Amino acid sequence: MNLANKLTLLRVILVPFFAFFMLAGDIVPYSYLWAAVIFAVASITDTADGKIARKYNMVTNFGKFLDPLADKVLVVTALICFVELGWASAWVTAIIVAREFVVSGIRLIAAGSEKKTVIAASIWGKLKTASTMVAICVIIIMHILVDFGAVTAETFLCRLSAIYLCTYPAYLQRFRESNICGITERF
Repeated sequence: MNLANKLTLLRVILVPFFAFFMLAGDIVPYSYLWAAVIFAVASITDTADGKIARKYNMVTNFGKFLDPLADKVLVVTALICFVELGWASAWVTAIIVAREFVVSGIRLIAAGSEKKTVIAASIWGKLKTASTMVAICVIIIMHILVDFGAVTAETFLCRLSAIYLCTYPAYLQRFRESNICGITERF
């Protein structure tokens, strides 16, 4: 297993530790701080694994499969923890999670087609991932440092859900253009 894939696997391994510290509350001192550090490290591995894989020609099918899955597992875990802690509404989280399932489904259909098409992340998808990782870190840090009540995780997640919704058309257009299922009409 190459270094890029090890970093991706590390991101997956960090997820249960992140969830533990997010939900540990009063059991573990500074639990949100630990969760923020773990999430930040996991987020950095997302950038590092891709750069290393491309720079040193370490791109593998395993990495192509696991990298986006690791991102989704990390983000969805954070959002579910936010709902559990009362930091976010379930409906906002549902929008984000639904988008992840739809995009993953489209990618799976494309990859499993006769053409074996890989639908790469668009600039909007990359922006969405980066802004999601930053927003989650900010929300955790916000709860560590500030408890004013004026700014909430809900405000951040509402803005983030708008970015998620903006990424739909790009993936749907790429899917339509690939003509994998013989679908040529507009969505």
